[in-house]
Parts: sequence; C-alpha cells; structure tokens
Amino acid sequence: MENKNYQHLTRTFQRLSRFSHLSAIAGWDMFAMMPPGGSNARSEALAELGVLQHQILTDKQVGEWLRNAEQENLNDLEQANLREMARHYQQAALLPESLVEAKSLAGSRCEHAWRTQRPNNDWLGFAENLKEVVKLSREEARIRAQAKNCSPYDALLDIFEPDMTSARLDVLFGDLKSWLPELLTKAVEKQASKTLIAPQGPFPVEHQRQLGLEAMKRLGFDFNAGRLDVSAHPFCGGVPEDVRITTRYNEHDLLSALFGVIHETGHARYEQNLPRNWLGQPVSYARSTAIHESQSLFFEMQLARSDAFLQHLLPAVVAQFGPQSAFEASNFVAWNQRVKPGFIRIDADEVSYPAHVILRYEIERALIDGEIEVDDIPALWDEKMRHWLGLSTEGNYRDGCMQDIHWTDGGFGYFPSYTLGAMYAAQLMHAARNAMPDLESRIASGDFSTLFEWLRQNIWQHGSRFGTSQLIQQATGEDLNSRYFREHLTARYL
Repeated sequence: MENKNYQHLTRTFQRLSRFSHLSAIAGWDMFAMMPPGGSNARSEALAELGVLQHQILTDKQVGEWLRNAEQENLNDLEQANLREMARHYQQAALLPESLVEAKSLAGSRCEHAWRTQRPNNDWLGFAENLKEVVKLSREEARIRAQAKNCSPYDALLDIFEPDMTSARLDVLFGDLKSWLPELLTKAVEKQASKTLIAPQGPFPVEHQRQLGLEAMKRLGFDFNAGRLDVSAHPFCGGVPEDVRITTRYNEHDLLSALFGVIHETGHARYEQNLPRNWLGQPVSYARSTAIHESQSLFFEMQLARSDAFLQHLLPAVVAQFGPQSAFEASNFVAWNQRVKPGFIRIDADEVSYPAHVILRYEIERALIDGEIEVDDIPALWDEKMRHWLGLSTEGNYRDGCMQDIHWTDGGFGYFPSYTLGAMYAAQLMHAARNAMPDLESRIASGDFSTLFEWLRQNIWQHGSRFGTSQLIQQATGEDLNSRYFREHLTARYL
C-alpha cells in the first residue's frame, strides 16, 4: 500500500473527527437545551469522550506513523495535512490523561455554576470554582511551556493562535493603545452633538427571531446544514455539516440579538465553506481562532454596520416591528454606529471593543504566568475599566469579571483573537474593496455574492492548508498590519 503510514493517520484522524462531532453536539445541547439536572452526567460523559480522544491521538503508534510518513511521497496538500496532524499530536502528547479529564470536569462544573452565579452577582462562589480551573490551566501551561521553551501564557496562546507570541501581541496592542483612546474620545465627542431617537420597544422575541433568520438567509447561511437556538452566551458550535449558532434575546433591546446572530453567522459561513473533500482531516479545520473571529467581525462590523448594509436591512426591520421615527434611515444608521463605552464586551461598539479585549489579555496573562491570583481579578478589572472606559465595576461582578464564559472552561489565550480578528477583518475588507470597486453599491442592493465568493476563494476554502501569515499575505498582499483597522475606524467614526 502506497504511503501506508499516512493512510493509517488519515483513518485515525477521521475517527477522531467523528468523536469531536459527537462532543460538539453534546456541548451545544448542554448550553442550549439540556435541563439543569443533566449537568453532572453530561460533564462526566464529555470528560470520558475527551479522554478517549486523547488516548487515540497520543498512542505511540501515531507518533511512529508521523515520523515514518515524513519519508513518504506526499503532495502539497497531504504534506500540509501531515504538518497539522503533527501539531495536534504534539499538543496532546504533552498532557497526561489525568489532567485532560480533571480539566474537562472542572471546566464543566465552573461553567454550569456560572449560569446561576452570574445573575446573582456571586463572585465568591464563582471564584472558588475558577481557582480550580486556573490551577489546572497553570499546570497545563507549565508542561507546554517546558516543551516549547516559552512563557506559560505563550504556550496556551499557541493552542488558539499558532506562532503568535505575547511579545508580538504587545507590539500590536501597544500600537492600538497609542491612538485608540484619543480616537474613542473624539468619536464620542463628535456624536454628542447629534440627538438620536432610540428604537421604542418592547420587541417581541418571536419577531426578533424572525428578523435574525431573515438576516441569516440574506447572508447565505445554509439552513440545510445548521440552525439557530438560544443560550446564555451566544456562540457558534457543531461541525461544518451541522453548524449550531445561538443568541440571547432581550425584549427591550432590538439590536443585541440581531448583531449577535450576524456575528455568529460569520463564524458559520466559514465553517460551512471549509474544504469539503478534506472534512475530518486537520487540513480542513479553520486556520486559527483569530481567523475565525476575523470572519464573524467581517460580517458583524465591516459589513453589517456599514451604511450600505444597514439601509438594505431597514425594510426587514420595519416589516417585523412596524414604522417608528427611530427607523428613519439616517437615524437607524447612526444608532447602529453609536460609540458608547459600556460594561459588556459582546455589546460593545467596535471602537471601544479592543479595550475590553486588551484588559482581559493583560489579566489572563498575569494570572497564568503566576503574577496575580484569582482573588486579585475584581480590583484589577475595575482599575483597567476606569482607565480605558471611565467606568467602575466595583462590586458589580455580573457586568465585570463574571460576564464572559471563556475562563470558566480554561480558555486562557483565546481573548486576543477578538482584536486580532478585528484587525484581520479590516485588512480583508480593504483588499476586497480594491478587488471590487463597485462593492458598496452591490451591498446596498443586497448582492453579497461576489463578496462571499472573494472570501471563499481567499480564506474559506483553504482551511489550515497555509500558516496564518501566508494565508493573509496571499489574500491581501501583506502580513497583518494594524494600519487598516485604524483607517477603518477613522473613516467610519471621525
């Protein structure tokens, strides 16, 4: 049999992908549908599945096949697949099975309790569970850092964003810090002179749901391979053949759920357009979390918050909720482009959003590197919120350090991908405009087909075939450059 080691590997990864499929759907169900009493049993089942996947992936036979396959006659795509297989193997082989299981159980326990602790503002109860998650995450980071010869935090960052380091993040974020506060102040001042009319609710949930489904349809979501549901924290999960997205509704806020749906639809379109003939193989996976976030932020911020798209969507809004003065075109556009520093990251405008991310990045890095402890988080959070956004979260844990789900399951190293994603999205839109000079008029008329085809050609269809830098260079002509993000924010808000 030709390339027999490589063939053994493809079969093994196909098997792993089927277990991941089950894990993803069980995870979606846990967040969206499962009754509270099912929590412990589900946590144990998912931990068991995680251990099984870990055993299959870290079998020493897999290591042998990987070494031998390097000598086999593979084409470019197969070599890229082998590179990704080796990366997954090396990431997993470092960790003892007991740590994988303990981390899964602690994460499920922490997340499940968070659902009631957050509404009750119960920081002390939450902190107790979070300490266990942090302890296990530090242990994982220590093991990975030793093997990679890097800092503990960089070892976790590498899981989400291969080849990214905190040193490079500090340069990128340092640049943002040098101009963003002034841009934020100017945007707020500029908008203060304009009186806007707020949309008047209530906005019935069923109408919001119908509007969300209509937006998904216009944005090309494949309903034959996915669905929309409700959860405490919006997310996109499932698998490329069955993508599950969720949102949460508030009858007094029309736009939070709508733009949450549009954001998750960006994730979903990426998943639904990954290379189908390679599904189940690592080369078909999304490139990285920042590239994934670039797609959701491309949809939500670059496209959906643009004047052209908002005017295109407005008749659908009026059809669901009836006419009102807030839905006059210029008011509706301006209302959706408000810059108003607030407590909640996922509801933040795109100018103040990076502040939310940099704050979390600085705290989680210090936490994993052992410079601070869990008990230090609320005071640090408050201090950074005051500094960045002029808001205090003292005593308000629900809208402060308890608002996100990421730390509950040990997702340390994830947050930077949001702002990296915003930068990539701005750079991609700049390149798309250069490629399609009539893009604005197409968007205004509701024709997104050429834009989505451009994304499919340049990002979606490649999966993990190329490293992140190469992918972006091929799509835009250069590596990540924060200049485009600055130009985008300046053009839209100043």
